[in-house]
Amino acid sequence: MKKTFALLLALTMVLTLCLTGCGGGSGERIVNVCGWGENIDPDLIDQFEQETGIRVNYQTAESNETMYALIKQGGTDYDVIVPSDYMIGQMIEEGLLAELNYDNIPNFALIGSQYKNLSYDPENKYTVPYTWGTLGIIYNSSIVEEELDSWGVLFDGKYSGNIGMIGNPRDAIGTALMYLGYSVNTTDEAEIREACQLLSDAKSNGVYQGFFMDQLYDKMEAGETAVCVYYAGDFLSMHENNPDLRYVVPKEGSNWFVDAMCVLQSAEHKEEAEAWINFICKTESCLANMDFIWYASPNSEALEQYPAYYEEMNGEPMDTELYEVMAAPASTLADCEAYLNLPQETLDLYTNLWVELGIG
Repeated sequence: MKKTFALLLALTMVLTLCLTGCGGGSGERIVNVCGWGENIDPDLIDQFEQETGIRVNYQTAESNETMYALIKQGGTDYDVIVPSDYMIGQMIEEGLLAELNYDNIPNFALIGSQYKNLSYDPENKYTVPYTWGTLGIIYNSSIVEEELDSWGVLFDGKYSGNIGMIGNPRDAIGTALMYLGYSVNTTDEAEIREACQLLSDAKSNGVYQGFFMDQLYDKMEAGETAVCVYYAGDFLSMHENNPDLRYVVPKEGSNWFVDAMCVLQSAEHKEEAEAWINFICKTESCLANMDFIWYASPNSEALEQYPAYYEEMNGEPMDTELYEVMAAPASTLADCEAYLNLPQETLDLYTNLWVELGIG
C-alpha cells in the first residue's frame, strides 16, 4: 500500500510541476524538495500546504551520487535536499549548501543530541537530521535456508545469479572493504583496489544479477532475487509485502548513516525551505513519517513514542525485532561505522574504479 501511495505521489508531483512550473503562479509561495523515492508520507505534504499556504514540489533522486551530479550540472531547482552524511560533507566543502537560520527551525530542539554535531557538520550550521539507519543484507528465507551473518555471501558464489548488489559506489565498495576487515573510510589505494577486485571478480563470475537501487523492492518482494544489499528502512517496506524476507547487520560490521535536510546555496525559497524543515521536525510529523517510510527518526520524542503510536494506528503491538531493525540498538551501532567525506583523490579513485566495473 505504501508503494502505491508513493507512485501516486510521484505522479501528482509531476502533474503539479507541469501545471504550475517550478516558480509557481504569480505571488504563490513554493518550496522545491528533493528526497529519496518512497521516503515521505504524502499526507505530510498536504498538511504542510494547508497549514502554511506554501506549495510543495516534491522530486526524487535515486542516490547521493545522482543528486550531486544533477546539482553540479546546474539542472535543478531544488531548495531543500536530503543527502546522506558523507555527501553532505562534500557539498559543504564545495560551498553548495547555505547556512540555516535556526530561529526559523525551533523544532530543531527536538532532535536528539546523538544526531547533532556529527563529523559532516560539526557546528550544525547546515543540516537538520531527517532519518537514520543501517546498511545490511536482506535475504529471502524461503530460498536461503541458512541464517546469513557475513558479507561473504556477496562474494563466495554460493548464490550465484541470485544476488542483487547495491548500485552506488560508496555502499558497494564498502561491503567489500568491511568483508576484508578494512575501514569504510580508508584512503589506502591498495585496500580500495582489493575491495573493487572482489566486486569485479564476483560480477565477472555471474554472482550478481546486477547492480540495483530501488529496483530491489520489486525483485525482493517477488522472490526474483534471493539476497541483496540495502537499507534497514527499505527492508521493512519490503517485508510488509513479503514476510519471508530477513535483515541482518553482518558480523564484520556495517555502515550507520544519517540523512539530513539541507538548503542549497542557490535556493530561491530559503524562508519556505526552513518552514518545511521545521514542519518535518515536529514530533507528530516524525511519528507519521516513521509509520509510512519505516526509517527511524532523530526526534527523541518520536523514537520513544513510536511503538505505542504503531499499536494505536495498526491495532497490534509492533514486533520487537522489526523495531530494532528500524531503530538499531546501541549494541548494533557499536559495530557500525559512519561514512566520512573522503579526500578528492580518493573520491576520484572511487569514480574511476566504478567506471572500470562497468557501472558508472
